[in-house]
Amino acid sequence: MAIKRLKTGIKGFDKLVEGGFTENSTVLVCGTPGTGKTIFGLEYLYNGATKFNEHGLYITFEQPEQALINQASQFGWDLKKLIDKRLIKVIYIPVYELDENIIKIVEQEIKKNKIKRLVIDSISTLAVNAPIYNQIEDISLVDIIKKKSFFSPPIIGDLIIKRFIYLFIDKLLDLDCTSILISEASEKGDYLSRDTISEFACDGVILINFESMGGEFSRSLMVRKMRNTKNNEDIHPLEIGKAGLVVHDLK
Repeated sequence: MAIKRLKTGIKGFDKLVEGGFTENSTVLVCGTPGTGKTIFGLEYLYNGATKFNEHGLYITFEQPEQALINQASQFGWDLKKLIDKRLIKVIYIPVYELDENIIKIVEQEIKKNKIKRLVIDSISTLAVNAPIYNQIEDISLVDIIKKKSFFSPPIIGDLIIKRFIYLFIDKLLDLDCTSILISEASEKGDYLSRDTISEFACDGVILINFESMGGEFSRSLMVRKMRNTKNNEDIHPLEIGKAGLVVHDLK
């Protein structure tokens, strides 16, 4: 049985992953600030709406709707028009409003609006502000640590946050949509993401770096993993062009 795929429509990218993301998968897009992660997410939704007639949802904890509209306009993308047509919906949730209902909000919006493409911006912000102390009676430490083990409070908190992120991503797999989770890259070399767990829980990982490549491009993109896909493993120059992202071939 052939695997169904969603094309991102990002120039030069889909051929790296056998034509697109596997349907209903979760993909982590991580990188340092200014590498183009938000642009990747916006273009994924914009192309879905304009080229494939697929409804998209952008959940942001960092930028209000107007900021995203302004950013999209730099590439000629009329995000407001698509929002007015209900092809794309943007939900801005300030960090001080985050609670245990976040996954319910996502689930309800996906079912209500027949969402096929989802962007979470960002999983790093969600991890830092994870609502782990709400509904404390629902948190079972037995699921995380052995009864006879001893951990200091900071370590216990870290374990609970990781569990929250893992369960959040796992829940997305039950929804009928293909998700991009944006993440800040880890400052340490041992992990790709700051939360240290999403790169293992997600089906795919795309790493974007900002570095001098000895030529005209200062950004690079690499597909670190993609389940059920024979992905290209090379590092490719990435350009933020006038009409969006362009992934270039190696020459």
